[in-house]
Order: sequence, then structure tokens, then C-alpha cells
Amino acid sequence: MSGWQDVPPPRQRIGPLGWLRVAWRGGLVSLATYGGLLVLLLVRLMEWPLFGQARPVTPRITQGVCRFALRAFGLPLVVQGRPMTAPGAIVANHAGWLDIFVLNAVQQVYFVAKAEVAAWPGIGWLARATGTVFIARKGVEAKRQQEVFEARLHAGHRLLFFPEGTSTDAIRVLPFKSTLFQAFFEPALVRSMHIQPVTVILHAPEGADRRHYGWWGDMDFASHLLQVLATPRQGRVEVIFHPEVPVDAFENRKVLAQHCERVIRTAHVRAVE
Repeated sequence: MSGWQDVPPPRQRIGPLGWLRVAWRGGLVSLATYGGLLVLLLVRLMEWPLFGQARPVTPRITQGVCRFALRAFGLPLVVQGRPMTAPGAIVANHAGWLDIFVLNAVQQVYFVAKAEVAAWPGIGWLARATGTVFIARKGVEAKRQQEVFEARLHAGHRLLFFPEGTSTDAIRVLPFKSTLFQAFFEPALVRSMHIQPVTVILHAPEGADRRHYGWWGDMDFASHLLQVLATPRQGRVEVIFHPEVPVDAFENRKVLAQHCERVIRTAHVRAVE
């Protein structure tokens, strides 16, 4: 019996008007993304000698580009709650590549991604330029990755990671993996760090498959991007910032992960029902 991962949503044929939308929206998104990348790299040349690992300016460029991109896609954004101001990290559920634009648009963050992303054509360049932290799924890398996490957090960076470990069909939240939460229980961080759960809900266009914006498994990125660009009337995206919690209020990483999963899942279920 097939699971949800094996049953992708039906893809609609793109007609002449759809291709016009692809050209117009895709052109705007590409211009903003790669034009913004060029500006970011030029600013970073000045930012690095003055501030080192701290990035007081370039995250604002990333945020502005992503806000513009969402408008170009025609995807309305609704936000509840506020990003935390305390030092720490953000955890969110993960439906697909649109989450990157959405979460960058609503706050200044640095994503934590699997090492393979660095080698993806186009996307890898953008990820590296915007300060993404790449992690390898190898036990021997754990100590080095812990040092990288600590250095970035001490530099005031707000890290964001997806504890599900993979993207989904946009209508479910998978069980959270607790591995990355361990970084915040180190003696140098545990008493100062906070974690803020964030729920991202991608509401499909009226009449469309509820999984319209989900991107998972072996689904092709290019064809999914074309479908989103060609969509006549988009749905909407909803972001809910939940109250942050101090790390040292939890017994261990598993208990903290369970709390974040419960908060995110509860809000997500209520929104998509």
C-alpha cells in the first residue's frame, strides 16, 4: 500500500495564459533573486572587514528580496505573533522550497541545511551567500558542527532549522528529530538560549489540491516551480510565531523537541482542517 510520499498531487497542463504568468512572475523573481545576490555580495565585501562574522546589513537585503518575491508570486502573507528578540533559534515545520522565501520574508534568520544543498546548482550559491549553516549527517562531524553552532549563536545570528528533517505535502507535520536541539544544551549556551516554534501553513488556491504547494520526495523542482508560477489565483501563506521558551526550562533535547512539535502541530492542524 502506497504512503503519502508516493502519491504526488496532479499537475495541471499549463496553457498560453499560464506561460505568460510564468514568464512575468518568473522574470520578476529571477531579477530580484540574482540582482539581490549581486548587491548582497558587493555589500558583504565591505561588511566583512568591518564586522567579521556579524552581518548587520546583508540579512536586510535577503529579507527585502524574499518579500518582493512573494509579491511577484502573487502569494499573500498573513503573520500572527512576533519574532522573538531574545538570543536563540527558531524551529519550523517544512512543506517545501517556498518556506525559504516565507521565513526569510518575516524575519532575519540564517538557515541550517544539509550539506548536500551547498552543491545544488543555483540554490547552493544563494544558500552560501546568505550565510546558511551546512551540516553533515555523520557522527564524526558532530563536534565540529557544535563549534560552528556556538560561534554563530555567539555572533548574534538567529539560526532556523526544520526538525522534521525533510519537506512534506503541506497538510501534515512529521515527527520532530531531536538531534540538532542538543547544540543548545551545551554549558556555554543552555542558560542564555531560547527556542521559538513557528508554524507555516501553505493554504492551497480555492478548488485546488490541498497539497498544491507541498514539495517532497522525488518531485522535480523545476516542474513544481512552473506550476506555482502558472497558478492563476494563488492561495495564501500563514505564519504563526509562538511564544519562545528558555532552553534550560527543559530536561533534555527530546523534551524540548516534543514541546516544539506539539505547539507547531496543534496550530497547523487547526488551520488546515
